[in-house]
Amino acid sequence: MLSASVPLAGALAVVFVSWNRDSVPEADGLDALYATAPEVVDVRSLSAGVTFGQLLEDAGMGGTDRNSLLLAFREQANPRRMRSGAEVRIVRRRWGEDPVRIEVDLDRDRLVRLERARSGWTSSLVELVTTTDTVFVAGDIRSSLWTAILDNGGLGGVPLADRRQMVGRLDRVFQWQIDFSRQIREGDTYRFVLERERRPDGSMRSGQLLAAELVNAGRAYYAIRFEPSDEPQSWFDLEGQSVRRAFLMKPIELSRISSGFTNSRFHPILQRWRAHRGVDYAANSGTPVQATGSGVVVRRGWGDAYGRVIDVRHPNGFLTRYAHLSGWARGLAVGSRVTQGQVIGYVGMTGLATGPHLHYEMHVGGRPIDPIAIDLPAEDPVPAADMARWERVRDQRLRLLLGLPGPETFRERRTEARVADSDG
Repeated sequence: MLSASVPLAGALAVVFVSWNRDSVPEADGLDALYATAPEVVDVRSLSAGVTFGQLLEDAGMGGTDRNSLLLAFREQANPRRMRSGAEVRIVRRRWGEDPVRIEVDLDRDRLVRLERARSGWTSSLVELVTTTDTVFVAGDIRSSLWTAILDNGGLGGVPLADRRQMVGRLDRVFQWQIDFSRQIREGDTYRFVLERERRPDGSMRSGQLLAAELVNAGRAYYAIRFEPSDEPQSWFDLEGQSVRRAFLMKPIELSRISSGFTNSRFHPILQRWRAHRGVDYAANSGTPVQATGSGVVVRRGWGDAYGRVIDVRHPNGFLTRYAHLSGWARGLAVGSRVTQGQVIGYVGMTGLATGPHLHYEMHVGGRPIDPIAIDLPAEDPVPAADMARWERVRDQRLRLLLGLPGPETFRERRTEARVADSDG
């Protein structure tokens, strides 16, 4: 097992990767041997408006050779549907001019390999091999969880896009308990263990949180991944209670509240004071809007001041409303059943709106309530029949989590930093 760690003042990340020592030959005492590579690789990218055939022509391939290669490529993919920016690697022997092999990236997980044969070109579709490792991350928060993870120096070898995915996964796990846009404060801490599939280029194909802790305003929230018998996987706290609730805390991921629930608000268009029976979330036009709970669509249409609006009826007399939408999700109609987290529309500024945002309402028994203030019950806990297995899994994953620096460590580091600043 090979490990690497990078400690910083406010962050730490440790990555463990499988390593088979027996597969590495001993080479002590051998003199260095230098040799010229027998092949030369010409790396090109497909730019907008340029076809694959034109790229090959620019690379010096003749018409007959080029046509033979394109025929072989079509056995695996359509050259007209290649994405802009796709990388093409043209391999030549150092002493020759004609390519002997060409590799074309279709996406991040597949490529087409073309090889010269006596009769022309042959092609094969190659699925890129991934490796599985576990990432351990901990840090404290100076402004937001987003910047804390994106700026975590211990994640220096992790692509920025993957760090964004990590923030999104934490948001989805804790979304029933914490609103990252309004409740996170300076001095909060986080730590999590994530199992990922990693591509050859180092990017993450998929990843699952095994365990996570978020300390907010001195209160620790835990989420341990567990799959009960005959039920889909979910996350539970240390007592085996589900972290999921009947409703999400917000219908848009990582959004901020621009206007809250109040009995009196000055309307910017109507220029008068009136009640605001919902919560406004500022977001760019086109941002996906999720149903906060499972239910049935009872309205999908134009609602005057609401603009494009969707109403979803839920069990126990609950109804949620999503207004000012730019459009609805494809296939959604009155009578459609939706599940919690399903995208039902997109942020816009239709109706009486001065800018793009989502107006979100919750009603119980026909009366509007503040969706932020309501305390909703949790979903089912770990079943009694799975409790012994749950305890074993919980303890194992909790040990991994608690092996990372926690709130006390970061509190001490902040104190030491303040003392050092005052002495300086």
